[in-house]
Amino acid sequence: MHTLARLAAAVLALCAFAAQAATPSADAKPVEAKSAQQNRMKTCSTEARFKELKGPDRKAFMSDCLKKKA
Repeated sequence: MHTLARLAAAVLALCAFAAQAATPSADAKPVEAKSAQQNRMKTCSTEARFKELKGPDRKAFMSDCLKKKA
């Protein structure tokens, strides 16, 4: 009987945890906005790589590139 009670308690705890994990948080950002930013980063990074920029030059280029695309 104790084993059945422990199993039931474990199942209830897992259900509560799963319900909490499935609920999006209040500060979750939309997927579209995140992927748009990722696309800008990828495009600017590719351009910087093509121009063979390194160090401070790359940092300045990335900053300007991301501001222009925003």
